[in-house]
Amino acid sequence: MKEKLSDAYHAYIHVKNELKEAATDTEQRARELSFLQYEAEEIEHAALTVGEDEELEIRYRRFANGKQILGSIGQVYELTSDHGAAQMTGHAVLEIAKISAYDEKVRQLEEQLTQIDDLLNDFNRELAGYMDDTDFDEERFYEMEKRLDLINGLKAKYGGTIEKILAEYEKKLERIEKLSDYDAYLSDLTQKLEKKETELETLCKKVSAVRRKEASKLAKKIKSALIDLNFLDVQFELSLTRKKDYTASGYDEAEFLISTNPGEPVQSLTKIASGGELSRIMLAIKAVLADCDEIGTLIFDEIDTGISGRTAQMVSEKMNVISKDHQIICITHLPQIAAMADTHFLIEKQAKKNQTHTSIRKLDSEESVSELGRMLGGVKITDTVLKVQKK
Repeated sequence: MKEKLSDAYHAYIHVKNELKEAATDTEQRARELSFLQYEAEEIEHAALTVGEDEELEIRYRRFANGKQILGSIGQVYELTSDHGAAQMTGHAVLEIAKISAYDEKVRQLEEQLTQIDDLLNDFNRELAGYMDDTDFDEERFYEMEKRLDLINGLKAKYGGTIEKILAEYEKKLERIEKLSDYDAYLSDLTQKLEKKETELETLCKKVSAVRRKEASKLAKKIKSALIDLNFLDVQFELSLTRKKDYTASGYDEAEFLISTNPGEPVQSLTKIASGGELSRIMLAIKAVLADCDEIGTLIFDEIDTGISGRTAQMVSEKMNVISKDHQIICITHLPQIAAMADTHFLIEKQAKKNQTHTSIRKLDSEESVSELGRMLGGVKITDTVLKVQKK
């Protein structure tokens, strides 16, 4: 039931926050609506298609390189065609032909130059054919460049991918719809909040009823544990009051109320209990909850304040019960309590060179007996005291 309560609370808070954020003034809504419409139209006019940016990038790189190739090829053609090297080699062939009949060596050079002229003419024909076959449209390249700039601009504003841009577009359309009919939107949110609050209230009542039933049982068990710890005339109650606001755990606020003296009304535990009493009360609570809490280690200090004799013995027995499921660390001056421990540590203060040092060390079994004897019999430890401790 608590899980359902937590879910209901978070659903209620979500709608409540949405309604709070929705309560903006008319002028601000108008500005937001105008801006959203502008952004939505900007995306809509782009007519984006998922994956087109990747395809455009590939085509753009190919066209960009094609432009560079055609530029260089054009320059080569100008240098080697009839307006360049081909024209000059043609004139050179005519000139050398005039004198080739007079010298065998010149005739051989004429043959070589003729071959060069033929090769150059063949090269230019192939070059011209390549230029004719290469598809490069300057206007298409320009349009492609513009399209990529548009898509990249939208990515920078609305998301790194076309998918994210289109998702933002859907969100803006949804928000535009809400702002365009804002009164209906607010009315719907208000009704939704009332419904969520009714569901939450119902679950809170159910949880509170269970708490009140179990609180009475728990208070009786804690009172019994307190009596075991020598609070003979104790009164103990667990008060549940309604908080102003809901929480994920409901609307109950729990408080422990106690009276340790006959005739006194119960009051808040924090107001009337002394340090020593608080430790014993906490011990009683932990003894009752030992089977269900998840705290691994409990530390008790000043639990022996103002107690001795039978009360101290009762405290030690109660701590022994808790130690079966928890690690107990207790600082004490009473042998009745210390005697229940499995392990003892001695804390000592020593003054050296005008400075005080505190040390702690683990005691072995003989040292434990000796220290318990000192606590029981004073500074002088007799054989009788030691025999009592060993028993």
